Amino acid sequence: MQVIRTVLWIALTAILVAFIAMNWTKVPVNFWPLDDGNYVHFEWPVGVVALLFFLLGMLPVWLYLRAVRWRLTRRIASLENSIRASSMPSMTSQPGDTPLAAEPLDTPTPTPSPEA
Repeated sequence: MQVIRTVLWIALTAILVAFIAMNWTKVPVNFWPLDDGNYVHFEWPVGVVALLFFLLGMLPVWLYLRAVRWRLTRRIASLENSIRASSMPSMTSQPGDTPLAAEPLDTPTPTPSPEA
């Protein structure tokens, strides 16, 4: 699957480069009109115009995907913290929580040391 994706990207890049190379003529680009009815007028090569509008179209998608990634990262961190908090033993002890020993603990009896 990775090979197919790589081949498709190479083909798409080759088509784009061929399109730009065959159409490297300047095209007029007119922006919004000014007060006197004239336009802001530029003449740019087709490749520059294509790249500019590709980047302008990619920007909102990139911002949206960054926001989704940020939100999911925060959600994962929140869920991990809640799992950590629920799996840790309670630090506060209640009066009935600790079992009482039924019989006293055995204390070791001291043994006399051999005198030399």
